[in-house]
Amino acid sequence: MPKSLRSLFGLALIALLLAGCASGPGPSDTRPATQGLSASELLDKAQGQPATQAAQSRLQAAHILSRQGNDEQALDIARDLDVSRLTREDRIDRALLISDLSLRKEDGRGALAATQILGDIDDMPRDAQQTLRHRRGLALTLVGESRAAAESLIELQRDGAPFELNDDIWTPLSRLSETALDRMEARDDTLTQGWVELARLYRQSGGDMSRLTDALADWRSNYSNHPAARRLPSDLSALKDLRGNDVKHIAIFLPESGPLTNVAQAIKKGIEARHMDALNQGEQTPQLTYYDSSAGNLEALYAQATMDGAQVVLGPLDKDLVSQLELRDNVALPTLALNYGEHDRNQADELFQYGLSAEDEARQVAKRARMDGHHGAAALIPDNAWGERVFKAFRTNWEDREGELDAVVHYDPKGSVSEATKRLLNADGKRSGNEDIDMLFLVALPSYARQVPPTLDYYYASDLPVYATSQVYGGQPQPRADHDLNDVMFMDIPWLIPDAATGGEEALPFYSTYRELNAQDDPSLLKLNAMGVDAYELARRLPLMQALHSLEVFGATGTLQARDDGRIQRTLPWAQFQSGVPAPLLTGGSDLDIGNVTLDP
Repeated sequence: MPKSLRSLFGLALIALLLAGCASGPGPSDTRPATQGLSASELLDKAQGQPATQAAQSRLQAAHILSRQGNDEQALDIARDLDVSRLTREDRIDRALLISDLSLRKEDGRGALAATQILGDIDDMPRDAQQTLRHRRGLALTLVGESRAAAESLIELQRDGAPFELNDDIWTPLSRLSETALDRMEARDDTLTQGWVELARLYRQSGGDMSRLTDALADWRSNYSNHPAARRLPSDLSALKDLRGNDVKHIAIFLPESGPLTNVAQAIKKGIEARHMDALNQGEQTPQLTYYDSSAGNLEALYAQATMDGAQVVLGPLDKDLVSQLELRDNVALPTLALNYGEHDRNQADELFQYGLSAEDEARQVAKRARMDGHHGAAALIPDNAWGERVFKAFRTNWEDREGELDAVVHYDPKGSVSEATKRLLNADGKRSGNEDIDMLFLVALPSYARQVPPTLDYYYASDLPVYATSQVYGGQPQPRADHDLNDVMFMDIPWLIPDAATGGEEALPFYSTYRELNAQDDPSLLKLNAMGVDAYELARRLPLMQALHSLEVFGATGTLQARDDGRIQRTLPWAQFQSGVPAPLLTGGSDLDIGNVTLDP
């Protein structure tokens, strides 16, 4: 569950109290005598009641089911109520219930829809109004509208809400790009400006805890009356307490010969570029010592690194070596491997794993498509082992989110696109037979992917939304070649889609390093360079990740966060082809009336 929702269980209790406050007269005054009845009895009773009483009985049943933990049934009943039959107080009560239940299941769009009542009812009781505004901010965080979420929650804090909001504000705020922070800073109020400055100093400190501590002291002297000065967000407080645990020596295990040599060299180039850039900017940088891992003798490598005084290991790169490590109980030194092992679970303490995993992207497609309201999926997957791994990640996450998988075609990458698409749609030239399909998950290289939208059009399925992994984009704008991909949604690392990801190159993470490394014609090399940059930054922060599992790094390859098993999860920005080039994709909350807040472009 995202850290922005850590207060939800306490909030649910508040909601029960607030619902009573917001509901006006109790059931014994205006409603049928239903005290002591079970949820099923209330639902049965509603069958024979007049419409207004039936709606009240069903709402009461939904509350009972919610208290019993039957959230799905409670949500279905509350959503299906005839709102026109509810009193003003019951409409507020219903919105409180639906927003709470939606947030419990991490359904940001559902919670946002419930909070639209804020614009429909004047003079809402203050406690109910503030609870709904709080939940709106949490929901905006869930749907990826980080700036709108931060602005909304800061406004609630300005209005003196009775909630502890610092952690909830910090979650979306710490994810913002420099451009988004600039836009927030343009507001002429000390509360917002203090939050923006706090986010900036956090980002600029990198992994240098001494630098962060000094910057926090300066910030507190400038904003002594700020809510965050009285109590720092939990993440910042934990980081501050780690002063003195800076990583001063990193051992790097990379092969100097063998099939992975070129990959290792590209990653090393990124590590070196970021290291020199940090040094030039006055950051406290660690010593780097390289060890040849070609022989695969992990014991000898760790022994030598320990004797040399290394605190952290970066590597190995070889998947087999990583798989060996994840079967151990622990590793000799805290380690950030540069690949993912083949086992279902990493059981080694202090072993973290990071790589450019397409499986992460597949999981994000599933999450995004369900957030956008889709339910029936089709999938076009390359017929090979890699494609099967990516598809498995999508299928598991999609079905965990109660999505249906209605059609799957494992295609020959050298075969006919038309034939594969026809089989997918079960079409015989038409889309009939698969009316339940409402999205397509596409895993394909550009040459194959460019033929899919025109083929969908030919088979009367041009309205089918297409979600793709980063493989669909060649890494450089090619408007003529990619014109047929228009409207296809995909994700990629920020460094390859700067305009879509951050609003321009200057807002990219580690911009000065990016400028140095971007002077080459091969996007695949730049992607590996970016991996080296982020690997360096993650290695510097290993003690922080061990102490603070919610730590996020806004990196060149995405937003990075360690899962409970030590595997680094990348969250990538979304883009959509427009006029043949990647353009920003508006997030799901953008079409909802969410009040006086500004959505990210």
